[in-house]
Amino acid sequence: MQTRAKTKSLVELGLTSREAGDTRITGLCVDSRDVKPGHLFCAVPGTNVHGAEFISYALRMRAGAILTDRIGADLASDDLAAADVPVVVVEDAREALAMTASLWFETQPETVVAVTGTNGKTSVASFTRQIWSELGLEAVNLGTTGVEGAFTAPLSHTTPEPITLHRMLSRVADTGVTHAAMEASSHGLAQKRLDGVRLGAAAFTNLSQDHLDYHTDFEDYFWAKAGLFNRVLPEDGSAVINIDDQWGPRMADVVDSRGQDLLTVGRGEGAALRILGQRFDGTGQECRFEWAGKTHMVRMNLIGGFQADNALVAAALCIATGSKHDDVFDALHALETVRGRMQLAARRKNGATVFVDYAHTPDAVSSALRAIRPHVLGRLVAVIGAGGDRDATKRPLMGRAAADQADVVIVTDDNPRNEDPAAIRAEVLKGARKGAADVSEVGDRAEAILRGVDALGAGDVLLIAGKGHETGQTIGDAVLPFDDVEQASIATAALDGTEI
Repeated sequence: MQTRAKTKSLVELGLTSREAGDTRITGLCVDSRDVKPGHLFCAVPGTNVHGAEFISYALRMRAGAILTDRIGADLASDDLAAADVPVVVVEDAREALAMTASLWFETQPETVVAVTGTNGKTSVASFTRQIWSELGLEAVNLGTTGVEGAFTAPLSHTTPEPITLHRMLSRVADTGVTHAAMEASSHGLAQKRLDGVRLGAAAFTNLSQDHLDYHTDFEDYFWAKAGLFNRVLPEDGSAVINIDDQWGPRMADVVDSRGQDLLTVGRGEGAALRILGQRFDGTGQECRFEWAGKTHMVRMNLIGGFQADNALVAAALCIATGSKHDDVFDALHALETVRGRMQLAARRKNGATVFVDYAHTPDAVSSALRAIRPHVLGRLVAVIGAGGDRDATKRPLMGRAAADQADVVIVTDDNPRNEDPAAIRAEVLKGARKGAADVSEVGDRAEAILRGVDALGAGDVLLIAGKGHETGQTIGDAVLPFDDVEQASIATAALDGTEI
């Protein structure tokens, strides 16, 4: 359903064809089941099937016009030849869809930024929104955890398809939201879902192994991420790059080639916003950093050294879009942990703590455990698993990463989806048993968490990795209720004889 009762001509939407004339459209859709009379049906290529396969159904549902590419036009040539509606054939149907959606919904928040990278996107987007909110601005973040802030709503994808995305941006803008921070996934960038979003700034956090079941190799993965800077962010936009990441300098070269303003974040001497030092305790950290030759110090209630990197990338995005740096730095003390990202889930009577994190790549698992180690006085215990129907090559690497950093590792199920859970665990265990940790296998995730909590002595810390904010476990085609934070609380209450 469209949010507004309106029509626009194909010409107003930037689409032309011999038959277009002054044809007016009543809405946009990419799913033929959603077609209403007068809608523009956008038949774009999908991962497994081309949308043109559904053109005949869209026409039966009285679509007012068809948008597709040359492949789609060939696939549906008979249906299109017989159609009594305008057909717009473009070179890149995904790009055309995104631009059309932008023109259809029109409004967006005045200031929009986006962040891409394998890890840290959700934290950076949330921290950016939190800083803006602390400065008195009406702000939201959009991504894996939905829409949060001055306006809240669920989202089914980290970066939704263009119609959903632009509808949501228009909706939040119409409620008075002036600032929005978005997550830009590699899938979303490769499929040009963000094209048409008017960005003021964009950020890159890091690149490590993930999604190689979708991208052909690291080069393909990198260039999907680079699309945020060489295609979506305009030439007069500002780019924030974590220069410490091995791919950071190369992404900075992409930015330089576009002539965009570059603001670097890192720990080396070349970083414009530079972390000078950190001091950790049981509930957070102090961070000393430098900007424009002046040293600053801030206390943040964030667990994990890498969270300082995420916080400063967020600060840089705020500075790049016009906020005063002193105000931004003053706001850092108010940052709160993002749900499912180094989130304190439970504390045992003996003082041991349990954290939940979304780490689901080898680098993220390693980084999370290394980051939490300075907060640990005793042993570090990890519960990890790997998802099914995803990049299988990272599974033994995740196991090895956990066993290299933790003292105790419990391998369990994550979201097995349509794969054999035992086979997935075996691949994770293959890597884990090459490390120095005490490794065991517990298939049932609830039991694994219970055993992990039970193993905690005074000064120990448990990290439950993989699912983070998720509230369901996907087994086969079913999504069963499951929340790592809730399970940690239940296990702690049961073992300590306390109430939840």
